[in-house]
Amino acid sequence: MKTTDIIQGTVIISTSSSFKHNGISLTIDGSVQLHLSGKSVGVFEAFYNSTKPVTLINQTIELAKPGQISGNKTEFPFEIPLKNRPNKPIYETYHGVFVNVQYFLRAEIKRTFLSKDMSKQIEFNVEYSPGHELAVEKAKRKPATFEITTESIRSLQNKIDIPKFKVTGNLDETNCVLTSPFSGELIVEQSELPIKSIEIQLLRVETCGCAEGYSRDTTEIQNIQIADGDVCRNIPIPIWMLLPRTFTCPTLLSTNFKIEFEVSIVLVFNDDRMISENFPIRLFRY
Repeated sequence: MKTTDIIQGTVIISTSSSFKHNGISLTIDGSVQLHLSGKSVGVFEAFYNSTKPVTLINQTIELAKPGQISGNKTEFPFEIPLKNRPNKPIYETYHGVFVNVQYFLRAEIKRTFLSKDMSKQIEFNVEYSPGHELAVEKAKRKPATFEITTESIRSLQNKIDIPKFKVTGNLDETNCVLTSPFSGELIVEQSELPIKSIEIQLLRVETCGCAEGYSRDTTEIQNIQIADGDVCRNIPIPIWMLLPRTFTCPTLLSTNFKIEFEVSIVLVFNDDRMISENFPIRLFRY
């Protein structure tokens, strides 16, 4: 769904025999679910208030007044504008580890006394349309060059047992459009040890918290191998990665949570020693 859309469809009730009911309704629920990582639980008591679900949408319409459903198949068409609550913007659907933005459509049949209510729920996706107020206008291109060496990794990770190597390259864009591939190239100029694998990882950086403290966790979304074995030196290796739909969204910075993204270049040597360097990226939808 786009955030300017009208949700429309039909609720279909199929039954072999007729039954009475106390009304049929349809509810749209949209919320942000925040979770603390295990390392943060018990550290900041204030987190427990800041991690309560944030309701974005809550709409209910009546499809049918109390009455009777006849046998076979009964249809109830519906049409609902997608409207957010006051001061609560609609965010894009996002499935993360510690932050989830989800939208559900739930049909419910209220049954008569001594009969159990019936309900059915499905999830639908929301993404920004180009004219929506939260859709970011086209950002300036921001390519980046990089050089990863023994010295640069040692200064970041404070390790002394890193073999001598040098990897250079460029990223075509660090302000990335969600519908376009992430691309660039990488060159291994030298390596003291044979190389086993070169990989590109897409990482999510999820922050939950408040003024009293916050929890910031980085987890992997996907890993793509771009080279296998001890590659030739000074030969460009292309970087090409499609961004997954439900596990990414436009970079989002709000009061109680943030959703940010990074790309990591991972070099694995033959003795299974592994080095990596991360590059922050911003995701947009135009």
